[in-house]
Amino acid sequence: MTGAAPRELADGKLRLDEPAPGVARLTIANPRKRNALDHPILDAITATLEELDARCLIVTGADGMFSAGYDIGEIPDGTFANQAEKLVAHPFTAALEALEAYAYPTVAALGGHTIGGGLELALSCDFRVAADGIRLGMPPAKLGLVYSHTGLRKFIDTIGAPRTRELFLLGRNVDAQQALGWGMVNRVVQAGQLEAASVELAAELAANAPLSLRGNKLIIRQLLDARAAIDPQLEQEMIEARLASFASADMREGVRAFAEKRPPRWRDE
Repeated sequence: MTGAAPRELADGKLRLDEPAPGVARLTIANPRKRNALDHPILDAITATLEELDARCLIVTGADGMFSAGYDIGEIPDGTFANQAEKLVAHPFTAALEALEAYAYPTVAALGGHTIGGGLELALSCDFRVAADGIRLGMPPAKLGLVYSHTGLRKFIDTIGAPRTRELFLLGRNVDAQQALGWGMVNRVVQAGQLEAASVELAAELAANAPLSLRGNKLIIRQLLDARAAIDPQLEQEMIEARLASFASADMREGVRAFAEKRPPRWRDE
C-alpha cells in the first residue's frame, strides 16, 4: 500500500494510513462507543490484513481511547443466549487470528484505556507501546463471562499464570507502569509522545530484513502453539464451559448491571 492515500473502512469506524515508508496503521475510530469493536470493524480488520503487505503494522485508537472491547451492549437482551457467541466469538476470533498471522511485526499503540477484548487485541500484536496514565484490564469476572481458552493462553504466554489470575479473577484494572512491570507492554511514554514513539519503533522494524522478520515471527508463533497443544477432548470441555456462560442468567445480569452502572446480583446459574 506504499504511497496510498488514507482510507476509511467500516463506515468510517476504522482508518488505514501510512505514517512512514513501509508502515501501515489501522486506527479504531468509534468514539461514541469508546472505540468498542463491533462486527463491521472486526470484519474490516480481517479483510484489510489479508491484502496488506506493509513491513510493519500499527494498530491504535482515536480520541484518547484504544478500545473498550467488544460492543456487547448491541446484543438484544431477549436473544442474548443465541446471539452472544455468534457476534462476539466468531468475528472477533477471525480478526485476532488475522492479526497474529500477519507476516510482519505488529505494534499496538495504546493511547487510552485498553479493556476486555481491546486488551486481547493489543496482546495479539508483537509489541505494545502505552501512554503513561492509561488503564488496562479484563472485566469477565464482573460480567459473568468465561473467557476463551485461546485468549487466556495468550495472557499466560505474555504475563504468566499469576498475573493472568489477577486480571481475570479479580477483574481489576492496572495502570501503564504496572503493565510495563508485568511485561504486558514493552514501553511507556508520555501521552504526547505516543504517536511519534510508535511510528519510530514501526519504522525501525520495517527497515529490517524481510526474510528475517517473516521467518522469526513464524517460528516464535509455531513454538508457542506447539507448547500449548491441548488434548481435543479437554479443549471441547473448555469450549462448552465458555458457551454455557453465554447462555447463563449471570452473564445476562452482568451485562445489564454494567450498562446500568450498578452492582450485579449473581445467582450462580
